[in-house]
Amino acid sequence: MKTSPSLLPLLRSRMQGELLALVLLHPEREYTITELADACGVTATAALREVRRLSEGGILDERRVGRSRLVKARRDTPLYQPLSDLIAVTFGPMPLLAEALSGLEGVQDAYIYGSWAARYHGEPGPPPGDVDVLVVGTPDQDALFDLAERVSRQLGREVNVHRVAPEAWAGTTADPFLTSVRERPLLRLDLEQETR
Repeated sequence: MKTSPSLLPLLRSRMQGELLALVLLHPEREYTITELADACGVTATAALREVRRLSEGGILDERRVGRSRLVKARRDTPLYQPLSDLIAVTFGPMPLLAEALSGLEGVQDAYIYGSWAARYHGEPGPPPGDVDVLVVGTPDQDALFDLAERVSRQLGREVNVHRVAPEAWAGTTADPFLTSVRERPLLRLDLEQETR
Protein backbone atom coordinates (compact mmCIF):
# COMPACT_ATOMS: atom_id res chain seq x y z
CA MET A 1 0.00 0.00 0.00
CA LYS A 2 1.13 3.55 -0.65
CA THR A 3 2.12 5.25 2.56
CA SER A 4 1.98 8.93 3.29
CA PRO A 5 2.69 9.65 6.93
CA SER A 6 3.45 13.28 6.20
CA LEU A 7 -0.02 14.47 5.15
CA LEU A 8 -2.16 12.85 7.85
CA PRO A 9 -0.37 10.33 10.07
CA LEU A 10 -3.70 9.16 11.53
CA LEU A 11 -4.48 7.28 8.33
CA ARG A 12 -3.03 3.88 7.49
CA SER A 13 -2.18 4.71 3.89
CA ARG A 14 -2.19 7.33 1.20
CA MET A 15 -4.81 5.26 -0.67
CA GLN A 16 -7.15 5.55 2.31
CA GLY A 17 -6.75 9.33 2.26
CA GLU A 18 -7.33 9.55 -1.50
CA LEU A 19 -10.44 7.37 -1.30
CA LEU A 20 -11.87 9.36 1.60
CA ALA A 21 -11.15 12.64 -0.19
CA LEU A 22 -12.95 11.50 -3.30
CA VAL A 23 -16.04 10.22 -1.50
CA LEU A 24 -16.35 12.66 1.41
CA LEU A 25 -15.72 15.76 -0.69
CA HIS A 26 -18.36 14.70 -3.23
CA PRO A 27 -21.05 13.44 -0.82
CA GLU A 28 -23.85 13.71 -3.38
CA ARG A 29 -22.19 11.22 -5.72
CA GLU A 30 -22.06 7.42 -5.70
CA TYR A 31 -18.93 5.62 -6.92
CA THR A 32 -18.40 2.09 -8.12
CA ILE A 33 -15.52 0.09 -6.69
CA THR A 34 -13.86 0.24 -10.12
CA GLU A 35 -14.06 4.05 -10.20
CA LEU A 36 -12.54 4.29 -6.72
CA ALA A 37 -9.77 1.83 -7.61
CA ASP A 38 -8.92 3.71 -10.81
CA ALA A 39 -8.91 7.08 -9.06
CA CYS A 40 -6.63 5.79 -6.29
CA GLY A 41 -4.37 3.75 -8.57
CA VAL A 42 -5.00 0.45 -6.78
CA THR A 43 -6.69 -2.85 -7.57
CA ALA A 44 -10.43 -3.27 -7.20
CA THR A 45 -9.74 -5.79 -4.43
CA ALA A 46 -7.73 -3.22 -2.43
CA ALA A 47 -10.44 -0.58 -2.91
CA LEU A 48 -13.16 -3.05 -1.89
CA ARG A 49 -11.25 -3.97 1.29
CA GLU A 50 -10.94 -0.30 2.23
CA VAL A 51 -14.61 0.40 1.43
CA ARG A 52 -15.65 -2.50 3.67
CA ARG A 53 -13.55 -1.17 6.58
CA LEU A 54 -14.95 2.33 6.20
CA SER A 55 -18.52 1.04 5.81
CA GLU A 56 -18.19 -1.08 8.95
CA GLY A 57 -16.93 2.04 10.73
CA GLY A 58 -20.03 3.98 9.70
CA ILE A 59 -18.16 6.42 7.45
CA LEU A 60 -19.33 5.14 4.06
CA ASP A 61 -22.58 3.68 2.85
CA GLU A 62 -22.75 0.99 0.19
CA ARG A 63 -25.54 -0.59 -1.79
CA ARG A 64 -25.78 -3.12 -4.55
CA VAL A 65 -27.34 -2.48 -7.93
CA GLY A 66 -27.16 -5.69 -9.91
CA ARG A 67 -23.55 -6.83 -9.75
CA SER A 68 -22.22 -3.35 -8.97
CA ARG A 69 -21.54 -2.03 -5.51
CA LEU A 70 -22.19 1.72 -5.16
CA VAL A 71 -20.43 3.68 -2.44
CA LYS A 72 -21.09 7.14 -1.01
CA ALA A 73 -20.42 9.17 2.11
CA ARG A 74 -22.69 8.80 5.11
CA ARG A 75 -23.77 12.31 6.01
CA ASP A 76 -26.12 11.19 8.79
CA THR A 77 -23.33 10.49 11.26
CA PRO A 78 -21.58 12.90 13.64
CA LEU A 79 -18.27 11.81 12.08
CA TYR A 80 -19.07 13.19 8.63
CA GLN A 81 -18.43 16.93 9.06
CA PRO A 82 -15.25 16.84 11.17
CA LEU A 83 -13.76 14.00 9.11
CA SER A 84 -14.71 15.75 5.87
CA ASP A 85 -13.05 18.96 7.09
CA LEU A 86 -9.88 17.09 8.08
CA ILE A 87 -9.72 15.23 4.77
CA ALA A 88 -10.32 18.48 2.81
CA VAL A 89 -7.35 20.13 4.52
CA THR A 90 -5.02 17.15 4.01
CA PHE A 91 -6.00 15.11 0.94
CA GLY A 92 -8.50 17.52 -0.62
CA PRO A 93 -6.24 19.46 -2.99
CA MET A 94 -5.99 16.70 -5.61
CA PRO A 95 -9.69 16.00 -6.22
CA LEU A 96 -10.91 19.56 -5.68
CA LEU A 97 -8.30 21.18 -7.92
CA ALA A 98 -8.67 18.52 -10.62
CA GLU A 99 -12.42 19.06 -10.62
CA ALA A 100 -12.15 22.85 -10.73
CA LEU A 101 -9.44 22.99 -13.41
CA SER A 102 -10.99 20.35 -15.68
CA GLY A 103 -13.85 22.71 -16.48
CA LEU A 104 -11.70 25.75 -17.20
CA GLU A 105 -11.12 26.62 -20.85
CA GLY A 106 -7.49 26.82 -21.94
CA VAL A 107 -6.05 24.45 -19.31
CA GLN A 108 -3.87 21.79 -20.92
CA ASP A 109 -2.23 20.35 -17.83
CA ALA A 110 -1.87 21.10 -14.13
CA TYR A 111 0.48 20.12 -11.32
CA ILE A 112 0.72 20.58 -7.58
CA TYR A 113 4.26 21.45 -6.49
CA GLY A 114 5.95 22.79 -3.39
CA SER A 115 5.46 21.62 0.19
CA TRP A 116 2.09 19.92 -0.36
CA ALA A 117 3.51 17.76 -3.17
CA ALA A 118 6.57 17.00 -1.03
CA ARG A 119 4.40 15.81 1.91
CA TYR A 120 2.23 13.79 -0.48
CA HIS A 121 5.35 12.00 -1.71
CA GLY A 122 6.34 11.25 1.89
CA GLU A 123 8.94 13.94 2.59
CA PRO A 124 8.86 14.76 6.29
CA GLY A 125 8.15 18.28 7.41
CA PRO A 126 5.52 20.52 8.92
CA PRO A 127 2.00 20.53 7.47
CA PRO A 128 1.89 22.68 4.32
CA GLY A 129 0.50 26.15 4.86
CA ASP A 130 -0.63 26.53 1.27
CA VAL A 131 -1.01 24.64 -2.01
CA ASP A 132 1.03 25.68 -5.05
CA VAL A 133 -0.43 24.87 -8.46
CA LEU A 134 1.21 25.16 -11.87
CA VAL A 135 -1.28 25.47 -14.73
CA VAL A 136 0.00 24.83 -18.24
CA GLY A 137 -2.09 26.54 -20.90
CA THR A 138 -3.80 29.78 -21.71
CA PRO A 139 -6.73 30.10 -19.28
CA ASP A 140 -7.98 33.54 -18.37
CA GLN A 141 -5.94 34.92 -15.46
CA ASP A 142 -9.04 36.32 -13.70
CA ALA A 143 -10.78 32.95 -13.98
CA LEU A 144 -7.71 31.30 -12.42
CA PHE A 145 -7.74 33.82 -9.59
CA ASP A 146 -11.44 33.16 -8.92
CA LEU A 147 -10.85 29.41 -9.02
CA ALA A 148 -7.98 29.72 -6.54
CA GLU A 149 -10.15 31.76 -4.17
CA ARG A 150 -13.01 29.25 -4.35
CA VAL A 151 -10.78 26.21 -3.76
CA SER A 152 -8.93 28.06 -0.98
CA ARG A 153 -12.23 28.41 0.90
CA GLN A 154 -13.00 24.70 0.40
CA LEU A 155 -9.56 23.63 1.61
CA GLY A 156 -9.19 26.10 4.45
CA ARG A 157 -5.75 27.10 3.14
CA GLU A 158 -4.36 29.40 0.49
CA VAL A 159 -4.11 28.14 -3.09
CA ASN A 160 -1.47 29.86 -5.26
CA VAL A 161 -1.85 29.36 -9.00
CA HIS A 162 0.98 30.06 -11.43
CA ARG A 163 0.19 29.96 -15.17
CA VAL A 164 2.84 28.98 -17.71
CA ALA A 165 2.67 28.81 -21.50
CA PRO A 166 2.73 25.29 -22.97
CA GLU A 167 5.90 25.98 -24.97
CA ALA A 168 7.73 27.21 -21.86
CA TRP A 169 6.76 24.07 -19.91
CA ALA A 170 7.56 21.69 -22.79
CA GLY A 171 10.91 23.23 -23.68
CA THR A 172 14.18 23.26 -21.91
CA THR A 173 14.30 26.68 -20.39
CA ALA A 174 16.74 28.54 -18.22
CA ASP A 175 13.84 29.96 -16.21
CA PRO A 176 14.91 29.40 -12.57
CA PHE A 177 11.31 29.01 -11.41
CA LEU A 178 10.49 26.22 -13.87
CA THR A 179 13.83 24.54 -13.19
CA SER A 180 13.06 24.55 -9.47
CA VAL A 181 9.53 23.17 -10.00
CA ARG A 182 10.85 20.34 -12.18
CA GLU A 183 13.55 19.37 -9.67
CA ARG A 184 11.24 19.05 -6.65
CA PRO A 185 8.30 16.69 -6.04
CA LEU A 186 5.56 17.28 -8.57
CA LEU A 187 2.07 15.82 -8.68
CA ARG A 188 0.17 15.82 -11.97
CA LEU A 189 -3.58 16.40 -11.62
CA ASP A 190 -5.74 13.96 -13.57
CA LEU A 191 -7.96 16.42 -15.42
CA GLU A 192 -9.25 13.81 -17.90
CA GLN A 193 -10.66 11.63 -15.13
CA GLU A 194 -12.67 14.57 -13.82
CA THR A 195 -14.38 15.06 -17.17
CA ARG A 196 -15.73 11.50 -17.33
